[in-house]
Amino acid sequence: MKPAHFCLLAAVIVMAGCTSSARQPETSMQPQPPVAPERKAPPVSSGNVVLSAPGRVEGASETIEVGAQMDGIVRTVLVTEGQLVKKGQRVAEMHCPELPAELAHAEAQVEQSRQARLRVERGSRDEERRVAEQKVAAARATLAEAKVHLDRMKYLVGHGALAQNQLDRAIRDHDVAVAQLNESIRAEELIKAPALPEDLAKADAEILAAEQKVDLTRRRIYKCGVGAPADGTVLRIMLKPGESFSTFNPRPILTMADLSTRRVRAEVDERDVAKVRIGQLARIALEGSAEQHFTGKVSSLYGTMGRKRIRTGDPSEKSDRDVLEVLLDIDGVPTSLPIGLRVAVHFAQ
Repeated sequence: MKPAHFCLLAAVIVMAGCTSSARQPETSMQPQPPVAPERKAPPVSSGNVVLSAPGRVEGASETIEVGAQMDGIVRTVLVTEGQLVKKGQRVAEMHCPELPAELAHAEAQVEQSRQARLRVERGSRDEERRVAEQKVAAARATLAEAKVHLDRMKYLVGHGALAQNQLDRAIRDHDVAVAQLNESIRAEELIKAPALPEDLAKADAEILAAEQKVDLTRRRIYKCGVGAPADGTVLRIMLKPGESFSTFNPRPILTMADLSTRRVRAEVDERDVAKVRIGQLARIALEGSAEQHFTGKVSSLYGTMGRKRIRTGDPSEKSDRDVLEVLLDIDGVPTSLPIGLRVAVHFAQ
């Protein structure tokens, strides 16, 4: 190419660059901050699985076995399967026909003990007080008569009109009248005296014992009712009316759980405990279905080891090893997923 043509071509290119740069808006000249790429949790695939463990689906709480506080026959079940119940709501009643009569008898004993204390505090009856006063008045009159008779005998004996034995009899009658008056006065004081502290303490103790018996009977009546230990849904009714419940060999009356959400309880073998951590991702596959699976995250680890409770049915499964229970929250799991469903939990790296 000739030098003149080369110079002309270079000039055209320079002018075109200046024109394009002049047409760009002023904002394009300012440097833009770099946009950080969105970080997403890596999917759990077969390539990054570090261990697998069996698990079961449960609700927001473990399955609760509800029983009675006493041995007896189930009289009635007040709820149905699938019913929502509140904490403290009565769900069943035991057969306790004798307790209402025992309560009435105990309450009558309380009233009897209270009336007995009132009698002790009040003392004698008003009639007894009046009788005691009349006895004192009669003894005073008898003494006055004996004194007059004695004075007369002294005068007559002193003038030789009577023998000495007549005076001796008059002195004896006077002394007897004095003793009778003193006895009547002591009896009146005793009748009008206030209650002794030990008598009041005994009456108070009898009232307390009767009240405690009433309280004990009411507690037994309360135990005849079976209340829900927490909010939740009745899963299954295990005992029907007429069947017996025993605290020595307990079989629950019903089972319940909080079904507001679903989570998975997995059992990690003791050899793999170090591979599990809080916040670790996992893939939860339904037993017998490779297509249905969910993503979960480890929410808590138990602080103690325990015995294996989930059985997979594999003949080669080791049942003599200790396991660590791990709870996982599930993303997007339907609440219709059955409680107790066996799943396979695949923990990611």
